[in-house]
Order: sequence, then structure tokens, then C-alpha cells
Amino acid sequence: MSSNPNPIPTFDEHRWIINIRRTLEEELETDTDIPVCIFSVPKTLMFSDPDSYTPQEVAIGPYHYWRPELYEMERYKLAAAKRAQRHIDGDHKFQYIVDQLKELELKIRACYHKFLNFSNETLAWMMAIDASFLLEFLQIYAVNEAKLSATYSSTSMSHLLDYAGTKAAHNAILRDMVMLENQIPLFVLRKMLEVQYSSLESADDMLQAMIMGFCEELSPFKLMKDMPMIDVSECAHLLEFLYDTIVPKVEQKSEITEVVEDQGDDKQPKERYTGGSTYVKKICSEIWKLLSKLNKGPIPFIKKLLVSKPVKFFFKLPLTMLSKLPGFSMLAKPIQYLLFPQDNDDKKSDNEISHTSNNMNKPPLVEEITIPSVTELANSQVRFLPTAANISTVRFDTKTATLHLPTISFDVNTEVILRNLVAYEASNASGPLVFTRYTELMNGIVDTEEDVKLLREKGIILNRLKSDAEITNLWNGMSKSIRLTKVPHIDKVIEGVNKHYNSQWKVKFWKSMKHYVFGSWQFLTLLATIMLLLLMTLQAFCSVYNCRKIKFVSDSDGLVS
Repeated sequence: MSSNPNPIPTFDEHRWIINIRRTLEEELETDTDIPVCIFSVPKTLMFSDPDSYTPQEVAIGPYHYWRPELYEMERYKLAAAKRAQRHIDGDHKFQYIVDQLKELELKIRACYHKFLNFSNETLAWMMAIDASFLLEFLQIYAVNEAKLSATYSSTSMSHLLDYAGTKAAHNAILRDMVMLENQIPLFVLRKMLEVQYSSLESADDMLQAMIMGFCEELSPFKLMKDMPMIDVSECAHLLEFLYDTIVPKVEQKSEITEVVEDQGDDKQPKERYTGGSTYVKKICSEIWKLLSKLNKGPIPFIKKLLVSKPVKFFFKLPLTMLSKLPGFSMLAKPIQYLLFPQDNDDKKSDNEISHTSNNMNKPPLVEEITIPSVTELANSQVRFLPTAANISTVRFDTKTATLHLPTISFDVNTEVILRNLVAYEASNASGPLVFTRYTELMNGIVDTEEDVKLLREKGIILNRLKSDAEITNLWNGMSKSIRLTKVPHIDKVIEGVNKHYNSQWKVKFWKSMKHYVFGSWQFLTLLATIMLLLLMTLQAFCSVYNCRKIKFVSDSDGLVS
């Protein structure tokens, strides 16, 4: 048995030459320019979770049509085709639909990223049968929208079609229908319905009702009531229609950076060593900021006295002299910084302005995705509020320290939907990867089950899975990135959250201690040297003045001096 999981028919060189020659000739005549819209999943994403991108129940379209494990659904496809034949307007047979689709062959082939090694006849039959099955499945949403009666469905597919959406087979087919590699063009469905309803307007109305009901059931986000109506004639396939309902249109284009590998744990920015006194200087700065906030008792008078010019001169003169001596320069600068931090404010402001202007137009770095977790943000007094809309409502209110996130529902279909939306955006979008940036934001703030629990209690996450751990693993598993891009409104949220979190005195003090004290071998060496000198001084003192020795014996004997 062949080891290839996706076998294809034997390559026919003669037929390939005929197809190429005919394609070139007909394209010169019709001058069609159809953009590719049905892609192969990028390998980086496919390797991370193949089951989320590979259909498990039914093959729709040519990419997975020849997989033997999916042949079982062929009988249901043929049953749907027979039923579609009975609804064709007039006395036409199913061959009439196939003939109509033959005329769209070049347009169909142009939609696919891969070369389709099928004859014109085979491709037309494949599209007609798959379109019949899709419409048979989608019609339950037209029933829910009161566009069709419930008697329209086939009894042979009753175990697959589920108006309540609770059957396992129903959900498995739904997952397959939203996979990027399992799509057929929507104009094929439009042509199929046009033949049945004898009017393109009626066909579009019916298809609109079907797909809107489909998206309302599948979308993890609540669809906005005032959302502009999406024209089915402008969408390439079902996944693109779902994407357009979730992701707002972004007119502004931005720079894009390719990322080949997952970044792993190397997310924290590494600060370069800039001198031995820098670490101590940071600590002195934090201590001064804490003291400057105290305004009780004699503290204000003492602060005014310290910043007065006579006191400055009195302290600066000996410090300047000590800084010239070897060994004291490391201590002189931090002490001067602690006593007179105002002298450095102007320099700091100029550096910040220069740093901001230099980074304005740079593509985003991996470090910019770093953001505190939900638990850490909650401990720093950040509030979380849900919004009943799509990801365009993500924002951070700096005045009230409130992070607004759209409510997202998790069920057995959610992971497949999210992953294929990311794959479609990475393959198709030429501008900012808005949805990908949203998943990176959620991946950053969700680290543990406690984070999911807090979001669930706030109404941002609706969990229909077995446990919070499944949602945690879902977000943490979506760490692969194809491209990094700037998305203004989400990047503004990340920047605002980080700025608020880093401004908390507890966070600043702990980061300074961790980064500049515990992580500084220079400071620890200085501390050890001072301790050693003190011990040596004590030993010399005791050797001269005969210090009393203390000896500890058993408890019954007591303390003996």
C-alpha cells in the first residue's frame, strides 16, 4: 500500500499539454484575471497541528478528493446530487448543471493555488457533486431563517444534518467545511442555485441566508447587528465569508516581516551591559522615586533642603573628589544619582524622544508581543470587560485601566476555526494580519488555567469544553507565526497595557531588583567584597581586643561564655 496519505491520479503528460495549450489560448481570448483564493496551508502551520487543517469526514474540492478514508461520504454526495436534480427548474437533468460548470472551468482552476491535474469533464462533475452536498448541508440554516421548510432535507442524510447542532457527525462536517484546503468557489454554489431558482437574485438571497446562518453558528464571536451586509458575490468561498464577518476591514497597509521559525522562549529583550554603576544607578533611581512620593511630616521640608543649591554644592564637591580615586568611582555615580536625580531628567527626555522617533517606522520585533498575563494584570489593578462584537472592539482605557476584549465562545469546533482563519489570512492578506495579531495578544495574556478562569468569570470567555485547561492549551499551542505585522489598534492596546503594568511601583521595584541586582555579578561581587572587608576588620579587631567567644553547648548545660 502506498505511504502517500493523499494519493492523486497517475500523471498524464498528454492531457497536461492539452490543458496548458487550451488554457493559454482561452485566457488570451477571455482576458480573465481571477485572483487565487484557495491555498495550501503553510507548512509551518501544518506541522504544528495537521488534524486542524486536514478534513476528517468529507472532501470538498480537489485537494483531498482522492483520499481513500474519505470515500465513505461519496454515497451521501450522490444522494444530494439526485435530490438537486429533482429541484432543477424545467426538465433539465444533472448533466445540464455539469455543462454550465464546464463553461466556468478556467475561472474555477484560477481560484486554486495548486495545479489541478483533472480533465475538464472530471473537474465539472466534481464541482457539481460537491456543490450539491454543500447546499444540502447549508439548507438547514435557510430553514432556521424561515427561507425553507424543514421537509426540504433528505431523510438519507438525517443523521448528518442536525438543526440543533449537537450530533458529532454534524460538527465534524462543519469543521471540514471551514478548512482552507477544503473549499470550492462560491460562484459554483451561485450557479447551482441559479439553475434551481431560474433567477440569480433569488439564488443570491437564498445563498445569503444559508451562509449568514452558517456563520452565526460557527463564529466564535457574536456577530454585530449593525454589521454591513456582506455580498456573497464578492466573497470567494465560505471561509472568506466567515473571515469578513469577524475581521474588520483595514485600509491602511503596513510593513510585514517574515518569520521562519517559532520564536520559542527567546521572547524577553536582553539588555546589554553598559557599565558597572548602571545597575546600582537604577536601584537608586527607584528608591528616590519612592521617597519623592512621601509628603507627610517633615519629609517635604527635607526634600526641599536636599534639592537646594547650597546642599548640592556641599555634597557634589566631595563626591567629585572621591570619584577621581580608584575604587570609589563605582559608588560615587550612584550616590550622586540618588541625591540629585533632577540633573538627569533633561538628558533622559531627549533620549526618549530620539528613541521614539527612531522606532516609529520599524517593523515589529518579537519582543513587542511580550505582555503580562491576565493574572499579573489583575494584580496590577487592570479590569477586564467583555464586548459583544468582533475583534475591532479590542481596546485599553488608560484612564480606568480597563482592557476591553470581545466575548469568544469555545466549543469542539473553535480550534479548527481559529487555526484556519489564521492560515487563510497568512496566505491571502497583503496588508496587516489583524486576526493573527489578535491571537498573538490572547496567546500572550493567557498562560495558565487561572488566566482562563479570570476571563471566564468576567464573561470574556464562554467555555463549552470540558475544562479551562483545554482553552489554555489551545491558546498556548497557537504560537507559530508566519509573518509579524503592525496592526495599529491592537499594537496600541499592547503598548498601553505594558506601559500601565510597568508603571506600577511594585513591578518596577521587583524588575529592578531582579534585573540589576540579582542579575548583576558586578554588584554581587562588590557586596561580597564589602562583607569580606567587614569580616576581616572584625577579625583584626577581635585579635587585638580579645573579643568574648560564645560557645553553644547542649540545652541542659545552658549557654557558656
